[in-house]
Amino acid sequence: MATSTITFFPVGEKNGGMILLRLNDANQTTILIDSSIGEDLIADHCDVAQELYDRLPKDGSERPYVDAFILTHRHQDHLLGIQKYFHLDALSEYVKPKEDEKPKIVIRELWSTDIFWKPESKNYILCDDAKAFNKEMKRRVNLYIDKKQMQSEGDRAIIIGKQEDETKDITYDINSIFSKINEVELSSKMSTLILGPLERQKNEEDDAFNDMNRQSIVFQMTIKESDYDNKLLLPADAECFVWESFWRLYKNDKDKLEYDLLSAPHHCSWHSLSYDSQSKDKNPQINKDAFSALSQCKEGAYIVSQSKAIKENDADPPSKAAKDEYLKIVCNEQFICTNEYPSEKKPEPLEFNLTSGGPQKKGIKEKSKIAIAALASTKEAYPHG
Repeated sequence: MATSTITFFPVGEKNGGMILLRLNDANQTTILIDSSIGEDLIADHCDVAQELYDRLPKDGSERPYVDAFILTHRHQDHLLGIQKYFHLDALSEYVKPKEDEKPKIVIRELWSTDIFWKPESKNYILCDDAKAFNKEMKRRVNLYIDKKQMQSEGDRAIIIGKQEDETKDITYDINSIFSKINEVELSSKMSTLILGPLERQKNEEDDAFNDMNRQSIVFQMTIKESDYDNKLLLPADAECFVWESFWRLYKNDKDKLEYDLLSAPHHCSWHSLSYDSQSKDKNPQINKDAFSALSQCKEGAYIVSQSKAIKENDADPPSKAAKDEYLKIVCNEQFICTNEYPSEKKPEPLEFNLTSGGPQKKGIKEKSKIAIAALASTKEAYPHG
């Protein structure tokens, strides 16, 4: 692989999130952030499941795998398909697929905030995929606690959040930097700053703190190519309070919010930029600090809205008003909605090469006449910016 790549997949009618990062290190490390694989083709055209499978490596037993799966939070649109397409158990329990089935994807290392311990309640509802994820995370963490050592591939877990004595060696604190994936040190290729979720703030209400969007993991990933640092700001569904807080924390250390590629938070939601309601307030206002936090773009930066098509009067998210604010940060050509790329009728995965000159958007692959979802072997690249 000539360069590292990042892929943003089209999503369903209820939005969604799934991002694939493939590094060009010796192991070609593969990191999947969230899962959003529905039953239907996107716009009756794009088979997201097949597009993902086409991009995954296989192990010696011909099982597709990711080196790490990172779940940002527990909303269903970021977990969709995890039970159907991923193996959630010990590798000894892996079942070969039937002739008409896709093989389950092996997760070598599973990442989550420490909220996986939290049980479901009347005020904390979990979808079935979230329950299945939590069960698998607990299995892996309990193995570590019982054995008191890092487990092998397929049993590994990494926790993001507050360190506890019994899990401190598999936990990264907020504001720490990691460069290891699947027990492989990648500091020459990648380093990642964990910005969120924020610690509980003084006087913060229980409901606000426990909200799943509030608990979203926020990363600033640096992917190195020659002398250039490709900065990826990946915030999942972080809302306005998070961005306002980030500006308060980092306005004198803006490098921590810098990006070449920003995934527009919460599927281009207005509420990542404002506390005001578009439907209830006559003149809803942008929060200036949140906007400043999201404005730390490098020259030629892209903003990607991983969302359904953005319409003038559509329900939020996505929000046309939010898009208009992002267009004050980047030009129209540098703002891309996944479900409008290259067209709303025929959306395709949006891919970037992470080069020594910054992210370069790949061209659209031609669909195979024999297998509609097969990957083309070559892609055209465009210059950064």
